[in-house]
Amino acid sequence: MAWVYLLVAGLFECGWAIGLKYTDGFTKPVPSLLTVLAMAISFWLLSVAMKTIPVGTAYAVWTGIGAVGVAILGMVLFNESRDILRIFCLLLIVSGIVGLKLVSSSQGIS
Repeated sequence: MAWVYLLVAGLFECGWAIGLKYTDGFTKPVPSLLTVLAMAISFWLLSVAMKTIPVGTAYAVWTGIGAVGVAILGMVLFNESRDILRIFCLLLIVSGIVGLKLVSSSQGIS
């Protein structure tokens, strides 16, 4: 269950990172409130996941999900570069996330 919490925490990280773009420097109340709420949920779920998952693994996976998710959303929402080398680098991050999950599972951590 900790991995589910961590995945959802990573998704909320994507939400607050993208939300920052819409806050316009925290001058827009509704996007600002939603962004802060997403931050709080993301951090809380990360802390719950860390009860079981080692801190280094949990934090690396959380930031990896956020980095890849925000980069993809940047491509979709803000027409950011879709260069093949950029996509390859994102795939490297995803392979690192999967690798951390596999290594953690093989050590008996759930």
